[in-house]
Amino acid sequence: MDVFSVSAATGCGMGKIERGQMLRLAAAFGAFHVFMPLIGWFAGDRVAALITGYDHWLAFLLLAFVGGRMLIEGIRGDDAVDPSRILELRSLLLFSLAVSVDSIAVGLSFGLEGVPILFPSVLIGVTAFVFTYIGVAVGCKTGEWIGRWSQVAGGLVLLLIGLRVLLSHIMV
Repeated sequence: MDVFSVSAATGCGMGKIERGQMLRLAAAFGAFHVFMPLIGWFAGDRVAALITGYDHWLAFLLLAFVGGRMLIEGIRGDDAVDPSRILELRSLLLFSLAVSVDSIAVGLSFGLEGVPILFPSVLIGVTAFVFTYIGVAVGCKTGEWIGRWSQVAGGLVLLLIGLRVLLSHIMV
């Protein structure tokens, strides 16, 4: 559901987005959701122990960066966000990492339990792909209805999702 929320907020803030761009975002999110559990499963508790103390901060900072940029552009009244800027390779990789970094723990837990990881990883990735595509589509339609304030709404939602990730780890 996090990937759906992030995708819907992103779609809302980006306004008009082409089908190819939606597929690119969905493919990136889906691929990261396949590979992150695999990394956790293969790396075991050594790598997971290194990142579990910081994964929530990384997710928060990356979501806050993207959300903050959308929020500022919406408040300033700048033109619509250029989807190609958010979907350029570097931004796309960082964005995908932010929404999938917690999947390393899933792979780790499967590894510790001796559960095979390939089928669950592919299933997680396909699900992330589908929810991302649907989320972006829903967000784009909502953004058309809201108008220019959709950037503000989308940015706020991304900031709040990042804050929720951070607080859920700090409060535990």
